[in-house]
Amino acid sequence: MEKIIMKQPRIKKNYLLLKNWWETIDLTNHEKSFFNKEIIYFNQQLFRFKEKTIRIGAYGKSGVGKSSILNSLLKKEIFKTDIINGSTKEILSEEWAFKGQKLKSIELLDSPGFDFCNLKFPIKNYSLINHSDIILFVVAGDINRNEVSKISSFIKNGKKLIIVLNKVDLFKKNELNEIIENIKFKIPRDLNIPIIINHEDNLKNYLTQTINQHGELLLTLNSLQLADKLFLQIKKHRLKKRQKLAQSTIGKFSTIKASAVALNPFILFDIAGSFALDSALISELSKIYGLKLKGESTRKIFKNISINNLFLGFTQVGVNTSFNLIKKVILLTAPFTNGLSLLPYGPIAIIQAAIAIHSTKILGKLAAKEIFIRSKASSIEPAIMIQNITFNDPDILNHLSIYFSNRNLNKNFISILP
Repeated sequence: MEKIIMKQPRIKKNYLLLKNWWETIDLTNHEKSFFNKEIIYFNQQLFRFKEKTIRIGAYGKSGVGKSSILNSLLKKEIFKTDIINGSTKEILSEEWAFKGQKLKSIELLDSPGFDFCNLKFPIKNYSLINHSDIILFVVAGDINRNEVSKISSFIKNGKKLIIVLNKVDLFKKNELNEIIENIKFKIPRDLNIPIIINHEDNLKNYLTQTINQHGELLLTLNSLQLADKLFLQIKKHRLKKRQKLAQSTIGKFSTIKASAVALNPFILFDIAGSFALDSALISELSKIYGLKLKGESTRKIFKNISINNLFLGFTQVGVNTSFNLIKKVILLTAPFTNGLSLLPYGPIAIIQAAIAIHSTKILGKLAAKEIFIRSKASSIEPAIMIQNITFNDPDILNHLSIYFSNRNLNKNFISILP
């Protein structure tokens, strides 16, 4: 398939690519029900992507002034504020319009303090903020362990994060500098996460510049990341279901091969039969994991697995050959020993069957892993789309590197293979 190259983050082109990808996902009714919430979130993001609406979410502890900051951006008292902490009880949104923007609109989200003891639906609140294109992490002084944990979680998800230091009138200049240095020490230095002092129009100016320079890119990347996360959830769910079918298939072929090698004393027929069964097993597993293999591809997988796993290659050929020679000698000498030489035949056949079962299970597991790795890449998957975008901002590149290191498919999915 032709590689997709996106030289610049063109909203319309990227939206159509993502929309086309989503339309190719054939979900069962069970999957639609199981992932209902995630599908709703993604469709909302896809709509914002189409409408060129960037979302900025404010997050932080109770009482740090999230609502006040958003009101100052809006120049209106839209979000409720109070002298008592916890005046915001649920996620609220408002459109923010300012001149010079490349995008059509900006949506501001206000959220309850994550440490508020009577907070309802904390996971839902976090998810809504986590789906934002830009997150304003508001603090009112040095950050504690809980705040560091939340920041780390957003970083792992590849989010564009801005730390906003609020209520600066409570501190002297040297104290502010000390607080900023302490915050920098507690967060990854290589990410260059901006720390903006909320004074006069500092935050507004920074956001205006960021949105004008990188707004389209941030909206594109966040949309693709949300698509990628949904894709991984669906793939993991399907792999769990396929795991049982794959295990059953491997068990069936193990039994067939065990019976064949135990009863058959002819060496060449045994080796040829084992190879045929192994090839058939790989072919069946490829169907289970959605990869249609031709004969040559099946042979290559079998060869690679046998070469890379000495035990498997040795048992498939060497041990079975030796046992078959012994069985053949036993059968040939039986008339001259009045059948006494047949006594070891049963135990040898049982040992040979056990080895056949064990080696087939190893082959099945290795083949499933190989097939999964071969079948996972597609040029229209969201992660591939992200990798095909070229941009020059090193900070965004660092965030994406962390995101991809945390989404490693082998690490996440190999454990649920048979």
